[in-house]
Amino acid sequence: MDVVLMKKLIDTATKRAPADLVLKEAQILDVFSGKIERKDVAITDGYIAGIGLGFPAKETLYLKGAYVTPGFIDGHLHLESSLLSPREFCKAVLPRGTTALVCDPHEIANVLGLEGVLYFLKITQDLPIDIFFTAPSCVPSSPLETAGATLGIKELATLLDHPRVVGLGEVMNFPGVIQGETSVLEKIALALEKGKRVDGHAPGLMGDDLSAYIAPGITSDHECIYLKEAEEKLKRGMYIQIREGSTAKNMSALIPLVRAFGVSRFMLVTDDRHPQDLLEEGHMDFLLKKAVYMGIAPNLAVRMATFNPAFYFNLARKGAVAPGYMADIVVIKDLKDFSPLYVIKSGQIVAQEGTLMTEIDPSLPEAPPPSFQVKLPNKPFFIPVQGERVRVIRVTPQQIVTQTVIVKAPIQGEEVVADPSRDILKIAVVERHHATGNVGVGLVSGFGLKEGALASSVAHDSHNIVVVGASDEEMLAAVKALKDMEGGLTVVKGKEILASLPLPLAGLMSLESVDKVAQSVRDLHHSAHQLGTTLENPFMALSFLALPVIPSLKITDRGLVDVEKFAVVDLFVD
Repeated sequence: MDVVLMKKLIDTATKRAPADLVLKEAQILDVFSGKIERKDVAITDGYIAGIGLGFPAKETLYLKGAYVTPGFIDGHLHLESSLLSPREFCKAVLPRGTTALVCDPHEIANVLGLEGVLYFLKITQDLPIDIFFTAPSCVPSSPLETAGATLGIKELATLLDHPRVVGLGEVMNFPGVIQGETSVLEKIALALEKGKRVDGHAPGLMGDDLSAYIAPGITSDHECIYLKEAEEKLKRGMYIQIREGSTAKNMSALIPLVRAFGVSRFMLVTDDRHPQDLLEEGHMDFLLKKAVYMGIAPNLAVRMATFNPAFYFNLARKGAVAPGYMADIVVIKDLKDFSPLYVIKSGQIVAQEGTLMTEIDPSLPEAPPPSFQVKLPNKPFFIPVQGERVRVIRVTPQQIVTQTVIVKAPIQGEEVVADPSRDILKIAVVERHHATGNVGVGLVSGFGLKEGALASSVAHDSHNIVVVGASDEEMLAAVKALKDMEGGLTVVKGKEILASLPLPLAGLMSLESVDKVAQSVRDLHHSAHQLGTTLENPFMALSFLALPVIPSLKITDRGLVDVEKFAVVDLFVD
């Protein structure tokens, strides 16, 4: 803030000059005291100049006792998980009161590396939502798969010097921290040296291992599942990000801690938010509504979604309705529903009663970098018989963990085949970044497909192609469909594509609106269910089967991975 702007705010506050906009008859929620004040809010040049009465104004908005809160801030999410481009995500959440995001772009980083994160920074710089980032700490996420890129110290230094990069992203390699691996600790040291936060990711970690994980300077965690775990992390100095997303929902387990210990070290975050949930439930407005429904006082809930993330990430002049703060404001009818009457960003009314009032060009300012290079070997899914018993990945419904089961191999002639009658399907991961021709093939149960195939280029964290099917021919048709689309989701029966969703942005995100993407996802699920799957969200389940850091048996382009051994294992069992 320069001296000229300071003088303008002072003149507005002292009523020597009219405000650009005055919100009259407002009930202001003060996040510092937790009290409600019935006053007017004077706004000049995008900043709040004063709280009081009698401000002269160029424009006046009469609120008639409606509540005024700071703009909502999501302190941890992955934009890529929404399947929406950043511009379309902005259009979906801004009318619901979200005015700032802190994003971990490790999905696009695993595909496109530094170029992908810089591309994200470029295409989000002119949006009417403030989008901040953390520098991804774990790219690739493991040595057991082929990722699109690597982010080392040199690349992280470039990112951490960017003014909109506010920290080091979730440090998922907690064993590496505890073991004192130099390469991991150097990343943490670099972030701290540059005055940036270091986010954690350590589900279930407690005791001495937790102390060892925190000691280098990791100060938050969004992966707390159990109350006792979160309480210990809180007592050891961590900030607890209470996650309530589309995939993982931890609010009901963790909310009692807020009542017991106060609000100062808690944040509400989504981690991921799917397009259907954005449409039907909302974004941070939904989390606030749910927190209040679960017994948290509205002033405490609002602070967890405004001032606390702003303070934690050092987002200057954000997170409060107070003099000198940015005029990022949500006007709501009551403190239970949190549906915005008005959303004000930098002093401008950008949404009214759920309708966006500002223009956001849906087109990207420049084309995304290419991200699809696929080489398919002859008979990519052929499994020659090498024994009688095989390891099978067993899907756990509504969980990202799996089980390992040993069964008699489904054999036909000299090859192992899918056997839908036994709920045994083939699953494969096809490398799509460097045209290596790598294909890992295994077996999976729990999908319930009777015929057809499903394929996706959203496959955490390296995002190769993952495909499951009742026959090799249908699996090949599904993979070729994704290759033609340069990324996406598809359902195939025989040679027919029943449903598809192209994801041209890194094979992760659509360029369509939230309405169209949500409808495409519904069509995909409907088609998959027609083929017999019993899973509520088969594509979400499929995407996590390629994540070799979550127990117990997963698959990558290098083969089956026993996560507990952290090693590639053979399909056949002696």
